[in-house]
Amino acid sequence: MLATSTISATAPDRRPLGRFLLVAGGLYLLWFFGYERTLAPAGHLDEALSRNLAAAGSGLLRLLGFATWPDAAQPRLLRMDGLPGVWVGDPCNGLVLYALFAGFVLALPGGGWRRKLAFIPAGIGVIYLLNVLRVAALALNHHYYRQSVEFNHHYTFTFVVYGAILLLWAWWVRQLPRAAAVEFSSTTAAAAR
Repeated sequence: MLATSTISATAPDRRPLGRFLLVAGGLYLLWFFGYERTLAPAGHLDEALSRNLAAAGSGLLRLLGFATWPDAAQPRLLRMDGLPGVWVGDPCNGLVLYALFAGFVLALPGGGWRRKLAFIPAGIGVIYLLNVLRVAALALNHHYYRQSVEFNHHYTFTFVVYGAILLLWAWWVRQLPRAAAVEFSSTTAAAAR
């Protein structure tokens, strides 16, 4: 009997993994029914985000002195020197990346809701800025060295953006033990009073 209690005392606690999987599954269902089945078919959210990215990428290039603007007839299309440059499609507007990033942070146990609700918009802001830089860089790439656009679009920028998301997640995970220690010490101090 004593050996059984010793084994269970040293066995890893599987509740955080179960909670993560349960929350991640719930968030996936929410995404599937809320976005894939409801918002995506209408296309309004994707259209607005894609137009915004084309305009932001164009604005960034204008700040750097390039003659660029979103096309009047096709606002998802960024033009450079009057020539078609980059067209921002739904898969490239970052919406799925925002949801994936936020879902991971929400599903991961610990960290506290206040910290999560502050970190998620900050992380999404970083991903958005990277996507604006991506659109601007692809427009420059298309204008000056068209042959490498497909490679850079599919590999280079995908690697950079996903790498940045992984770094944000890694930073978040490294902060969790500190947050747990702070929560524990403040709870212990409150209990001692």
